[in-house]
Amino acid sequence: MKKLDGRVAMVTGASRGIGASVARALAGEGVRLALASRSGDDLGIEGAVARPCDVRDPASLGMLVAETVDRFGGIDILVVNAGVGAYGPFLDLPADQLEEMIDVNVKGAIYAVRAALPHLLRSDAADIVTIASEAGRRGLPYEAVYCSSKFAQVGLTRALDHELREHGVRCTNVCPGGVATDFAMGRGRTPDMPQLAGMMDPENVADVVMFVLTRPRNHRILEVALRPVTETSWG
Repeated sequence: MKKLDGRVAMVTGASRGIGASVARALAGEGVRLALASRSGDDLGIEGAVARPCDVRDPASLGMLVAETVDRFGGIDILVVNAGVGAYGPFLDLPADQLEEMIDVNVKGAIYAVRAALPHLLRSDAADIVTIASEAGRRGLPYEAVYCSSKFAQVGLTRALDHELREHGVRCTNVCPGGVATDFAMGRGRTPDMPQLAGMMDPENVADVVMFVLTRPRNHRILEVALRPVTETSWG
């Protein structure tokens, strides 16, 4: 019997990359899905609630949550995945990219949790999983603002663990290193970068998310860090 069968999960940034891989993995375990993305793509997953949703807009998230609860009766899992990145020297970073990283990665995470949390608190087995980054654990050169936004995500989830654990809501940071997607492509990454060849696949991160969600309810995993073997280690 599938451990997550019948649960309801909301995934932000679900249309591609890590978000899409997590959504497909959840669907394979019988989870009913709400998929938030700017495109509103349902990934071909039968029965999924999918609508265009910008995590920078609390009202947009609220409408998706309301439709999800109306369709499925509640929410048990929130995967905070929507994110953007841009790499380069700190003073060369365009102001609009700086604002976008803070708005999507920080405010978007906060807004997503606030939208889903009233329903997670009613679940008998609730989880919040934040797809943060190794950039949320270590300061990295040419990623100052991105690191700032990911440190904020890690701090948010760690603080929520203290607040929500006694209410039965588990909170986990999943912090991958390099993942080969179109993330930040053209904004510090290029398709010809040799580093991409050694990076992890989105499915590798989805496997970790599934491991976290399927642990027995008598314990919680606070943080998982994973990196490609080819990636330099810090600490």
